[in-house]
Amino acid sequence: MRTGPLRQVSVLTTAQAEEVVAELLAGEFGLAATTQTDLEKGTIAACVYLPASSPWSIRQRRHLRESLEALRGRGVDVGSARIRTRRLQPEDWASSWKRHFKPLAVGGRLLIKPSWSKRRPGRDQAVVVLDPGLSFGTGNHPTTLFCLGQLVKATAEVARPSVLDLGTGSGILAIAAVKLGCSRVMGLDYDADAVRIARANARTNRVERRLRFFQQDLTRGSGEAGGEPFDVVCANLMADLLLAERRRILGFVRPGGRLVLAGILHEQLPGVLRAYGAGGARLLERRRVGEWESCALVCPARRVRP
Repeated sequence: MRTGPLRQVSVLTTAQAEEVVAELLAGEFGLAATTQTDLEKGTIAACVYLPASSPWSIRQRRHLRESLEALRGRGVDVGSARIRTRRLQPEDWASSWKRHFKPLAVGGRLLIKPSWSKRRPGRDQAVVVLDPGLSFGTGNHPTTLFCLGQLVKATAEVARPSVLDLGTGSGILAIAAVKLGCSRVMGLDYDADAVRIARANARTNRVERRLRFFQQDLTRGSGEAGGEPFDVVCANLMADLLLAERRRILGFVRPGGRLVLAGILHEQLPGVLRAYGAGGARLLERRRVGEWESCALVCPARRVRP
């Protein structure tokens, strides 16, 4: 966590658009963004945190407003899209999360909880301790929750499966995979801050020696993940990237393995399913929450060139 004062730039939005708006903020400022849900007020905000000394001008605000309106013009319900800025001390930022982040049970096998929670796990329930940070992934977003549920199902079907987490963010999926008994576990993200935070979260959970995180741009090759294919691949990525890199993503999955795709807007899912179906993948399960879609596919026993 940064030690100096921070400037929070937030955009009030909807549950359907929170991750899209967070992605927009990340692109605008070149920093990892995150989302907050105020349970008392019932509001959702996408946020990015800058050093307080960073410039913030009327021109920047206008450009951000224009980008949000462009999303609205593409049919994304961004809600009020009200832009707010405020100065925070690091301790204020950290303590404010305690109102938003609650323990989360997944499939009876997994408990995600913050370090301040006193909730005890159930019998045979693995625990992931995760405090929110300046990176995606606390398990509360429906796309992350779907991926966690698929990991639970995969470990019930295959003994100690290998897992690749593409767009690892906070590292929650990779850490959960280790806690569920998976064997070879790897997480990739293009953002250096995300990889740093994921490694710190792995140390908190005492699993840092049982998995590996790498900074890698998926569009520039297979890199560290290009060796033996994985039993389960989770790709919680934007639809444009899922489509552009479908050959590479399919190549990460062993024949007959499970591919979990998430982070997809409802109107984008048919195109994603057609593209991966052309590569021989077959739909196992899909789930819609608001405007977000997630799906699990089984890859063919024989490779089909997509």
